[in-house]
Order: sequence, then C-alpha cells, then structure tokens
Amino acid sequence: MIGSITHCAGYRAAAVAPAGSVPVLGIDAEPDLPLPSGVLEAITRPAELARLRALDRAAPGRAPWGRLLFSAKESAYKAWFPLGRRRLDFVDADADIGADGSFRVMLRVRGPLLNGERVTGFTGRWATRGGLLLTAASAVVTAPRGTHASPRRDHHDHQDHQDPKIRQIRQIQQS
Repeated sequence: MIGSITHCAGYRAAAVAPAGSVPVLGIDAEPDLPLPSGVLEAITRPAELARLRALDRAAPGRAPWGRLLFSAKESAYKAWFPLGRRRLDFVDADADIGADGSFRVMLRVRGPLLNGERVTGFTGRWATRGGLLLTAASAVVTAPRGTHASPRRDHHDHQDHQDPKIRQIRQIQQS
C-alpha cells in the first residue's frame, strides 16, 4: 500500500492505493484563500510568478493561484519523499498550474530512479470544493536511465531557511 495524508483547519484526509496501481501518491488541502503577504515570493521563481500572472489574466478569480501553486508543490513533496528520502525545498521544484485542473511540478534537483528511469517531476490534478483547494500528485515524469535530466538549479536559488518568510511558510504547512 502507498498513501498520503493532509490536514488544514476543519479538514483532514487520507488517500491510499495498492502498491503498483499508481507510482506515487501525494495529497494536500489548503484553504481557498490567498497566501499571506510575502509567502508567494518566497516559494516561487520568476518564471512561476509570470505563469501565475498569465493564469490570473486567463481565468481571473477561478482560484487563488498562488495558494494553489503552494498546494501543488506540497503534493509533489509528499509524492517525492518516499522516493527521494530527503527534503525537497520549494525552490527545488518548478510548478506549472493548468486552468483545466491539472498541474505539473518539475524537479530542479536530481531525482531518484524509479523502475530504472530518473524521476524528473510529478503531475497531478486540482479542484476547489467547499472552501478548500485540493491537490493530488499521482504520476511521475521520468527520463530513461543514462539520460541527463539535469537539474535546473543555480546558486541564486538557495534561500536562508531562517528567513522570516520561510518560517511563515513552515507555519502554514503545520496548520
């Protein structure tokens, strides 16, 4: 069996699946509200911010896109950890949210092998229901072994984890 859990104020959920039915499973629930001030800038890269602005122009008011990006990265982290067995920071992943209810989170660090292929990211689905944003990552994006799926991370991406914005993010994760 594989599984994932999530919780936020007033909501708790668990998802389980037989091992082998899906390669990974990560779920997250967040309030259907914008992120607190400063958090979005701490968890995104410029390309992600540009994509969120474009999404907001294409589908204004459909969802708080920044919080949705946060949730997609959380789901990807929960899918990542059983494979990678190490922490994956927000800057280690690049999320792309689709207005159609899909998302893709590509790794900016070297991923583990899964069935002989290098994990390079995760795909999933999102929905808004009952005042919540819900995300689930259940598929991996891979590159064949020996293929250079090089991480797209540079030295400017490293963030000081004692930063007050990072502490605020951790508080959101724990609520």
